[in-house]
Amino acid sequence: MEFSCTQENLNVGLAVVSHIASRSVNLPILGNVLVKADDSSLKMMATNLEVAVSCTVRGKIEKPGEFTVPSRLFSDYVSLLPKERVDVAQEGNTLSVTCGQYRTKLAGMPASEFPLIPRVESAHQFSVNVAGFRRAVSSVLFAVAPNESRPEISGVLFRFASGQDGPTLTLAATDSYRLAERTLPLAGGTVDDPISVIVPARTVAEVIRILGVFRERLGSPETMNINIGEGQVLFAYDSAELVSRIIEGKYPDYRQLIPESFATEAVISREELARAVKASALFSRSGLNDVHFRLAPDKPIALSSANTQTGEQAVEVEGDVSGKENSVTVNFKYFLDGVANIETERVLLQMNDALSPCLLRPAADDGPTSYLYIVMPIRQ
Repeated sequence: MEFSCTQENLNVGLAVVSHIASRSVNLPILGNVLVKADDSSLKMMATNLEVAVSCTVRGKIEKPGEFTVPSRLFSDYVSLLPKERVDVAQEGNTLSVTCGQYRTKLAGMPASEFPLIPRVESAHQFSVNVAGFRRAVSSVLFAVAPNESRPEISGVLFRFASGQDGPTLTLAATDSYRLAERTLPLAGGTVDDPISVIVPARTVAEVIRILGVFRERLGSPETMNINIGEGQVLFAYDSAELVSRIIEGKYPDYRQLIPESFATEAVISREELARAVKASALFSRSGLNDVHFRLAPDKPIALSSANTQTGEQAVEVEGDVSGKENSVTVNFKYFLDGVANIETERVLLQMNDALSPCLLRPAADDGPTSYLYIVMPIRQ
């Protein structure tokens, strides 16, 4: 194998794939990146057996071939090279890399030992706007369960459905204490019947990281393709592809937690609400992180907290409260996560009683209401 390409192209390709490579005592090859040169393209691939990433870059192929070298080492080295032409050639069990005054040889392993990258036989294909997808993921991913004791909530729910204004993608994540949901329009694809899959959280995070690699490149596409196959999902953007398994199981029917009506509703300034919660959080009980809300029509919203070691705190925030007088105690960390991901100036807070879920949404009069956040109360 022998080829040459620009340092910028090689660096982007390695930045895309190298992060997924993992050290394995049983399979050292998983720490390597597969570099494959054929007559028409230069392709780099890495996998951890659950996720596989590939990226095609432009280069001049002098001699076709394939070889694997340590992924992180190769990527770190190339990132330090001057922005000039890089010449790469396989010499036995090493890869020779030359760029200007820089010359190195990397010990590698034969490509025949590299795991086979699965092909996704796509049954459904959709496309989404990249900027909207990035925002949607950032507003739900934090709510995924941090462990895999319940596999069905260790990932993000992707639900493709037909909406009033066209096909949509709804993303949802929960750890059973809070849930975040964001809906965005699809840029392409048709949905006859709703399709739901659970994508591992690490896969979703890796997709966002790859999109970030291309973010500053001129001419990068505005949309990304999502292909759903049997037990697998493929994300394709620009010259990169990521293939991942889909988590088996049924996602919790969280929609049954959302009441059709609410006893109490309040519209509050997002900034003032966040400030009041943070102030009360300073006096919450350690480990419980409790902040108490009391809402009543024609009165300011009262927030309070108390701790036998540090003292107590109370604050009132102006808001438009309708319905009956009510109160609820919530985990301030979970509550603030929801507030932080609402993009409108005002927040709609909805509740029924101290034992029922508390809902946060963007205030309807302030713009789009495609975000929903549910936080379970702390029972006193």
